[in-house]
Amino acid sequence: MSKELLFRLSKKDFEVEPFKDSGKGGQKRNKTMSCCRIYHRASGAVAEATEQRSFHQNKAVAFKRLLEKPEFKKWHRIQCSKALGTYIDIEQKVGEWLKEDNLKVEGVDPETDKWIQLEENYND
Repeated sequence: MSKELLFRLSKKDFEVEPFKDSGKGGQKRNKTMSCCRIYHRASGAVAEATEQRSFHQNKAVAFKRLLEKPEFKKWHRIQCSKALGTYIDIEQKVGEWLKEDNLKVEGVDPETDKWIQLEENYND
């Protein structure tokens, strides 16, 4: 089975933010911008890493964490289904289901106290 490129992500899709961390590690940790936070705007997923001493290492760890976030995975599945043409628009599907031909109007018959299908059209 061959793989097919469905869509592409670039640096423009992510916002990378360096920041200083506090806590154990002394002045070096408090002065350097070695921590990394990554935002994916389209999905709303956010991940950060502060464990490594280098910004580039923290950036790689944060990116891996971002890929594992449920928000990003959900967004990715939707994008793949759109690219493959299997995406079902819920609004459109509900509209189809609510067409007059698909509706069955029922009511209780006052004489027999049983449910019956009504013949009259109540959509007017």
